[in-house]
Amino acid sequence: MTLITMPEVWVALATLIVMEVVLGIDNLIFISILTNKLPEAQRPRARRIGIGLALILRLGLLGAVAWIVRLTDPVFTFLGEGFSWKDLILLAGGLFLVWKATKEIGHKVDPDPEGDMFTGKAVEASFSATVAQILLLDLVFSVDSIITAVGMTPHVPVMVVAIVVAVTVMLIAADPLAEFIEAHPTIVMLALSFLLMIGMTLIAEGLGFHVPRGYVYAAMAFSAAVETLNLLARRARERRRGRARGEG
Repeated sequence: MTLITMPEVWVALATLIVMEVVLGIDNLIFISILTNKLPEAQRPRARRIGIGLALILRLGLLGAVAWIVRLTDPVFTFLGEGFSWKDLILLAGGLFLVWKATKEIGHKVDPDPEGDMFTGKAVEASFSATVAQILLLDLVFSVDSIITAVGMTPHVPVMVVAIVVAVTVMLIAADPLAEFIEAHPTIVMLALSFLLMIGMTLIAEGLGFHVPRGYVYAAMAFSAAVETLNLLARRARERRRGRARGEG
C-alpha cells in the first residue's frame, strides 16, 4: 500500500512496462517464426506454452533476484576481459540465434526448403523440439529482462506487475503477429534478419561491448516502416490490375 502512494513508483512501473514489452518483441518474433513451422493445429498451443514458459521463468528468476544480481560478477578472465555468467548466457543465446536465423534463411532461399533429401517428402518441425528451442531462448531473454528490471527499480512487486503486463501483451499479440508473418514471405525474411541482428547484439553484449538497444530497435522500426510501405504499394498495384482486368 505504501508503494501505491509513491509517484516515483508509478513512473518506474510505466517505464519498466514499456521496457519489458520492447524486450519481449525479440522473444515474440522468435516464437512466431518457430511455431509457424509446426502443423497449423499445433501452433496456438505451442505459442501459449512458449509465452507461459517465459512468464514462469521471469517470475522464478525474480524469486532468486539476489542470485540473479550476482550473475554479473566475473567468474573468469580471458585475454584481460572478465566474463560473468550473464555474459556466457548472452553469448550462448546470441550464437544460437545467429545459427537458427541463418539456418532458417537458408531454408527460405532453398527452392525446396522443407523437402527431405532422401524421400523428397515435406518435413515438419517436431512439437517437442520447437518447445525446447523456445525454452532455451526464453531463458536467455528472461535473464536479460530481469537484470534490466533490477537496474531500474528495487521494488520486486513493481517488477512482477511489469512482467505480467508485458507477457500478457505478448500473449495477445502472438497469434496475430505469427499469422501476419506467415501470410507475407518478405516479412519472414525481415523477421529473420531481425533475429540475426538481435543475436549479434547479444554476442557483443556477452563480449563486453555495450550496444544501446535504442539503436537496434530504431533500425528494426525503420526496416518495418519501409516494408509496410512496400506492402501498401504491392496492394495498390494488385488493386489497379484487378480494375484493369475488370474493365477489359
